[in-house]
Amino acid sequence: MTAAALRALHQGPDLPLVLPGPWDAVSAKVFADAGFPALATPSAGVAASLGYEDGRTPADEMFAAIARITHAVDIPVSADVEAGYGLPAKELVARLTDAGAVGCNLEDTDHATGALRDAREQADWLAQVRAEAGDALVINARIDTYLHGAQDLEESVRRGRLYAEAGADCVYPILAPPPLLADLSTGIGLPVNAVVTPDGPSPRELGALGAARVTFGPGLQHRAMAAVAEMAERLREELGAGSGG
Repeated sequence: MTAAALRALHQGPDLPLVLPGPWDAVSAKVFADAGFPALATPSAGVAASLGYEDGRTPADEMFAAIARITHAVDIPVSADVEAGYGLPAKELVARLTDAGAVGCNLEDTDHATGALRDAREQADWLAQVRAEAGDALVINARIDTYLHGAQDLEESVRRGRLYAEAGADCVYPILAPPPLLADLSTGIGLPVNAVVTPDGPSPRELGALGAARVTFGPGLQHRAMAAVAEMAERLREELGAGSGG
């Protein structure tokens, strides 16, 4: 599937675009078979499935996991590749293409320092990614102001506008207060991605508040693992009951 197909879904009549987050090939196939039009891998969910902490997955393993997911389905897949693993734009785009991804998340947290990256430096890098990818990649530029505790709408909009000018297709102000989604979308001028949180609004509600795109981070993987833990506990109890004298 092409980036054009994924890009069109951000403008369609059935917004918000809800993108489940598969963490492996099997979960990707389940979501595709359920009828979702596209998927968005979560870096934290993939990391957990591979036995790593979030942010600790080696680039080679992340791209291999993304490739297994894209090869399991015939719908567009966007890949969360964190801050790009320090790769030059040309190599990053090549590896995403080789893995079969037609979109990507790129965040503005500097993993070396743990702080927000300078917005203009991030915009320059996003522009390099756009130049290398042309129209073959849907770039979802993550804005981490709220993740870092900066409750500053003006700064989030400033960053978003710079990323829009650099060629981003949509922006992802992760953990932004849902009532601000419409203001962020209007101020930045791009579709806004919102994340579903355990105690937050539903995907439909996030759409009503201004989100054009809704993702889940590692939430679906966490729910699946909770179900596995419950099954394991029931099995342990059954085995314990059966071994009584």
